[in-house]
Amino acid sequence: MKFTLFHLMPYADLDLSFTDTYPTCWTILPNSYYDPKKGAKLYNRYLDELEYGEELGYDILAVNEHHQNAYGIMPSPIVTAAALSRRTSRAEIAIIGSAIPLRDHPLTIAEEHAMIDNITEGRLISGFVRGIGAEYHSWGVSPAQSHDRFHEAHDLIIQAWTRTGPFAFEGKHYHFDYVNLWPRPYREPHPPVWIPSQGSQETIEWASHPDRRYMYCQTFSPWKAVKHHLNLYRESASRQGWEAGDDRLGWLLPIYVGETEAEAIKEAKPHFEAFRNKFLRMPFEMLLPPGYLSLASQQRVAAAKAQLSGDMTLEQAVDMGMIVVGDAESVRQKIEFFWKEIRLGNLLCLHQFGTLPADLTRANMERFAREVMPKLREVTGAAAAAAQ
Repeated sequence: MKFTLFHLMPYADLDLSFTDTYPTCWTILPNSYYDPKKGAKLYNRYLDELEYGEELGYDILAVNEHHQNAYGIMPSPIVTAAALSRRTSRAEIAIIGSAIPLRDHPLTIAEEHAMIDNITEGRLISGFVRGIGAEYHSWGVSPAQSHDRFHEAHDLIIQAWTRTGPFAFEGKHYHFDYVNLWPRPYREPHPPVWIPSQGSQETIEWASHPDRRYMYCQTFSPWKAVKHHLNLYRESASRQGWEAGDDRLGWLLPIYVGETEAEAIKEAKPHFEAFRNKFLRMPFEMLLPPGYLSLASQQRVAAAKAQLSGDMTLEQAVDMGMIVVGDAESVRQKIEFFWKEIRLGNLLCLHQFGTLPADLTRANMERFAREVMPKLREVTGAAAAAAQ
């Protein structure tokens, strides 16, 4: 199993009373709530935490993209990945992911990712996402074109990375007379591609196609949904003629490790509940606008989200397997149980969430890296060796 330190970079200084006036901190929350002086400190704190992740032994450092919100103040993961590229030397850097359908010029993604791949001498992982529904409100892009634009932008980027230019690209949404990428990616044929998703059937089938075989990562979801969707990926791969190994499966999981079980719950509770009930709060029509999903996927996702609507306590989230909280040994046992059930090869650890302060974040990272990660490496590594 590989361990990724994933960061959302939330605006942790948000006045949480905003919900008295606004239904969400996405798109419509006035930017007067953002204090640049506090934001500057947060950006540098978060970059320090990611760099510290390499020192602690995480395999991968991961950043992502969101727009016009307090949930994640990282509108350009290119910027954060570039900042990490010169301050790290061992860990891979994963952009999970760039919202490629939002852009009118996806070639910029191909160019910028290739630059970072060159600077890091092949340490880049490229994640591609469609972006959640709110991003389409923020950028004025039709959600009904989301799938088509995603697939076409993906094809353009992969061709730009792998074909000798110049060549023309003529699609429905993107037209280029000259595609001639300078620089080319360092890693051949191109950086590994990861596909994070909330569980769209179309995304699972597309990512598992034998021409791609991309690592599929289930994002913040209850354990039953994670297990279901990762199994769907394996089943889809098998139907298409190949067997998906553990390295093709990933899960983004909030984790908090305390000195004791009781202290872990006490320390994590207010910050996780702020994350879940304030930062993630969003009207359904903003999360999944009409046209964003196929009718079949819309029905499945709507049913799943309906069960998760309303505020949630930390204890409820723990029971559902949406977060792992406890002392080092109990956290190890829970993650080992999950691993044995599905044999996922990539665990994306979210150690900072919502308003969790720097001291608790660092202590959480250190306990996981020093007391949990080595034991999980031993168990999963031994299983992998025995399977060979």
